[in-house]
Amino acid sequence: MYAWRHTVEPLVAAGYRVLAYDNRGFGFSDKPDTGYSNTAYAKLLVGLLDSLGVEDAVLVGHSMGGAIAAEVALRTPNRVRGLVLVDAAGFGARWPLVLRVARWPVIGRLLTAFRGRAMTGRILRSTYADPRKVTAADVDQYYAPVSDPDFPRALRGVLGSFRFDTLQGRLGGIRVPTLVVWGTDDRWIPPGVGRAMVQELPIGALVFVPGAGHSPFEESPTFFNHTLLAFLKTGLPSPPPNLAARVIKH
Repeated sequence: MYAWRHTVEPLVAAGYRVLAYDNRGFGFSDKPDTGYSNTAYAKLLVGLLDSLGVEDAVLVGHSMGGAIAAEVALRTPNRVRGLVLVDAAGFGARWPLVLRVARWPVIGRLLTAFRGRAMTGRILRSTYADPRKVTAADVDQYYAPVSDPDFPRALRGVLGSFRFDTLQGRLGGIRVPTLVVWGTDDRWIPPGVGRAMVQELPIGALVFVPGAGHSPFEESPTFFNHTLLAFLKTGLPSPPPNLAARVIKH
């Protein structure tokens, strides 16, 4: 939930009800042996909405969370009023070496057992275009749940069970307005993926956050919040004028 620290208050101040949660295996949520598949995460999100009496909502998902939000929109469209995909997974991802190695059965088990604050900081800084923006307090907040003795099991569960490439060719089935937001300098999932996603969406628009990396809502919160609030208030941004249709009179 710490990731959304710059976004929750502005949305609440604008009159919206905001729900943020640590997903299974992340933050201070439970880290069981199983339950890390795409289907399991989608069911968990719908179950959360059920438990809170929320009939439908605008889902805002980042990275893996974007893939989960899109999956819910495909599986239970009546529960999704709108969708915001922020540097979303679903068409694959370019993970840092340490996370790629963590997927290997034997080496990954050893690597996740010897995690530390320095590694957490290194991964966190890789999500920013300007790593200098990451503070010591940010690293502390991200490292706190990583120090949980059950975290390695959860990380291996995610990397072993969750598929990051299940959305390609399926986004055409999403029928709600969908805003795709992407950092121009994302090294984890390149901006071209955002372009490919919006091309599949029946009702979609793409907004780039200049000079931001994989987590634009943390690195450029003012720009991101303005973009998100505009979508919530007025819908998708209008497309640029069709210059080819202009008639030039001499």
